[in-house]
Amino acid sequence: MQILCMEDVISTKTEWLWEPYIPLGKITIIQGDPGEGKTTLMLSIATVLSRGILPGTEESKEPYNVIYLNAEDGYNDTIKPKLEAFGADCNYIHTLCEDDGDEPITLDDDRLGHAILGLNAKLLVIDPLQAYLGAKVDMHRANEIRPVLRKLAAMANYTGCAIVLIGHMNKAQGMKSTYRGLGSIDIQAAARSVLVVAKDKSNPDVRVMAQIKNSLAPMGKTLGFKYDEKGRFSTIGEYKCDIEDLLLGVGSGNKSTAIEDMLKDELADGEKSYSHISAKAVEMGISISTLKNAKVKLDVKSKKVGNEWYWYME
Repeated sequence: MQILCMEDVISTKTEWLWEPYIPLGKITIIQGDPGEGKTTLMLSIATVLSRGILPGTEESKEPYNVIYLNAEDGYNDTIKPKLEAFGADCNYIHTLCEDDGDEPITLDDDRLGHAILGLNAKLLVIDPLQAYLGAKVDMHRANEIRPVLRKLAAMANYTGCAIVLIGHMNKAQGMKSTYRGLGSIDIQAAARSVLVVAKDKSNPDVRVMAQIKNSLAPMGKTLGFKYDEKGRFSTIGEYKCDIEDLLLGVGSGNKSTAIEDMLKDELADGEKSYSHISAKAVEMGISISTLKNAKVKLDVKSKKVGNEWYWYME
């Protein structure tokens, strides 16, 4: 063990594959319910990187090598056809296959690091992370998952590669998205960025990506995506919604309309206390953040009387 003085540490800036969503040299988690578009989103990102374009920009660079591990879809009948439909240059997108007798690839596998360095890959996608933990690791036990993620984080840092872990969410309805990731909360703790992908039930063609954790920069804006005619995502820009509501299966339009109607009705005959209004929102199954968004949209005013806040409309 060595003692390191902070005076001797050289400060560096965070480099990004997609600012502020996917940092280089760090772990990012993308999670969501099955079928919501996590894999399609990452294949779209792999596509633009293979063509030398950084996600979210028109900036052109040399094409980036990508390593994509997928344990749920066939490479020949699902992954490659999607990449071809998206217009990817498949010369820059790779996977890893075990030879007969090889041990299965796991998150703490040295072969991952060798492949990243050999290809100078800038993105490694592991889809889903649950399939690559190894038979001896229980993802619900912090003492077992922490060493695996610590080694993976060190690998990301050493190689400068962005490592994206795709994970399914558990079925615990009513819990915040932070606590709906499968396994120990230490999995999210190891990531510097956590993204959630969900479907907007009010707009079936729209998928929403929200950032729920960012340890390196201000939180990124929630983005909307639509499937284009080739089945890939096309960005439609910033998307106003509450990701917690979408995860509950309620469309953004339904929630917004319902809470706005409630506010208009409640405030039509005068001011009401915030405690009264927020209680009504909870009864309707509407989050406080959605309530506050409606307050801004309707230009609802507020004032404090004694120890209580009151809302009113002019």
